[in-house]
Amino acid sequence: MFRFAFTTVARAAVFALAAGAAQAQTEVSAVLAGHAALPSSTTVAAPKEAGPLFVTAGKFTNNNRQRSDALGSVAGVSFVGDPKYPRNSGGSLPIKGQSVQGFSGIVSLGKDRFLALTDNGFGSKINSQDALLMVHHVKADWASGKVTRQHTTFLRDPDRKVPFFIENENTTSRYLTGSDFDPESIQVVGDEWWIGDEFGPYVLRVNHQGKVLGVVETVVAGKAYRGPDHYLNGRLPNYPGDSGFEVRRSGGFEPMAKSIDGKTLYPMFEWPLWDAQAKAQESRNGKPFTRILELDAATQRYSERQWKYQFEEAGNVASDFQMLDANTGLVIERDDASEGADPGCPNEPRVDCFTRPAKFKRVYKIDFSQLDADGFVKKVAFIDLTKISNPKMLAKRGPNEANFVLPHLGPEGLTVVDATHIVLVNDNNFPFSSGREIGKPDDNELTLLDISALVDAK
Repeated sequence: MFRFAFTTVARAAVFALAAGAAQAQTEVSAVLAGHAALPSSTTVAAPKEAGPLFVTAGKFTNNNRQRSDALGSVAGVSFVGDPKYPRNSGGSLPIKGQSVQGFSGIVSLGKDRFLALTDNGFGSKINSQDALLMVHHVKADWASGKVTRQHTTFLRDPDRKVPFFIENENTTSRYLTGSDFDPESIQVVGDEWWIGDEFGPYVLRVNHQGKVLGVVETVVAGKAYRGPDHYLNGRLPNYPGDSGFEVRRSGGFEPMAKSIDGKTLYPMFEWPLWDAQAKAQESRNGKPFTRILELDAATQRYSERQWKYQFEEAGNVASDFQMLDANTGLVIERDDASEGADPGCPNEPRVDCFTRPAKFKRVYKIDFSQLDADGFVKKVAFIDLTKISNPKMLAKRGPNEANFVLPHLGPEGLTVVDATHIVLVNDNNFPFSSGREIGKPDDNELTLLDISALVDAK
C-alpha cells in the first residue's frame, strides 16, 4: 500500500495540482550497460506426464484454425507491416518441444540471474492449446552476450484451485496451457510467485514448484472487472453489441508492480477500460488512460483505491510496471503497431524493409505522491528506447553504434536490478515478430540499462 505521510492540508495541495502541470515530463538519456540474448529457437521438452499433445507445440496456429502436425509447415508472418504485403519472419510452426519464448515478465534474482515468464504461447486462447505455461530461471553473461536457461518450471493445478474448466481437466497433473491463462507479469511474494493474467484478468498464486495455490478475481469495492474471456462471460455475446465486460480482450494485467516492503501488489490494466456510458474507452481530454489497482498480499483482496495513468497517444499500451521506492515507479509505455529500425521505408508496400519502424517505446518514471485533482499520477520523465546511448559499444544484437535501438514490437518486461540499473526483456512473439533483423525471428533479448538520469529526475 502506498502510505503517504501527508497532512490534510498537504494532501489537499497535491490534489489541487492542475492536470497539465501534473503531466509535465522531461526526456533523459539511458546508457547501455549490457546486452545478451536467448535464441528464438530455444525449446524445452514437456514433462512426460503432460501427455503426447505437448511433445510438439504450435499445431493450431494455421490461419484457418485447422490442425497442422507437420513440423515447420506454418510460416511465421510478422505482426507489423502492410497487411497486403505480409513479411515472413523466417520462423515456423509447429516445433518439437515447448518454445522458450514470449518473455513478458522478468524478476531480478541477483548476480545476473532472473526469473523469466513465458506468456500464453502463440497469442490467443484458440491457438495455444498445446503451449504449456512456464517460468524459467535464466542467467545473463554480459561479456559473451549469451543468456542460459538453467531451469524451467511448468505451471499446474493438481489441487483444482482454478475455478473453471481447463484444457487438461481429464488428467491428474493438470498442467496449464495458453488456452487457460495468459500470464504476463510476475512478482516474488514470500515463497510464492504472483502472476498477472490478461484473460480474466486474474492474479495467480503459485508456489516455486509451479503448483497453483489460488486464483484472485478482480473485484474492487464490490465491482468486478472482467474481460470477454473471463469464465463467467464466455467468448462472445449473444447478439452484436450485447456485451457485459469492461476489460479489453488481451488488455488485463500485463503490468504488475510490488511494493518495496512486499506487502502489496499493484496490477495495472494494459489497455484503457471500456466506458459503457460513453460507449468508448476511458479518456481525458481526448487521450486514453488506464488504471492501477491495489491488492493486499495478506488478505488477497483489493482495496478501494485506484490510480490513473495517462497515455501519450491513442493506441499506446502499458507493458510493465515496477516500483523504485515507496512513491515512484517505472512504466513501459509503447505503441502496439511498430517494430524495426533500419532499413526503414515508412508507408511503402515492401517486404525488404520496415514499413512501420519502431516509434513510441519508452520507460516513464511516475510519482504517486504528486497526483492531480482527478487522481492521475505524475509522469516525471522518460527514456526513449529507440535512443539509448552506447558509448562502450556493448550491443550484441543489431548494429553496434553510438545510438542503440530496441526495435521490438513489444518491450514487455522490466525489473529493477539495483539503485541505478534495470533490465528490459522483449516478448519476441515467436515466430511472429521480426524487428531486429528482416527475415529472422526476434530472439529473447535482455538489455541492461544505466538509468541514473531517470532515477534522479524530479
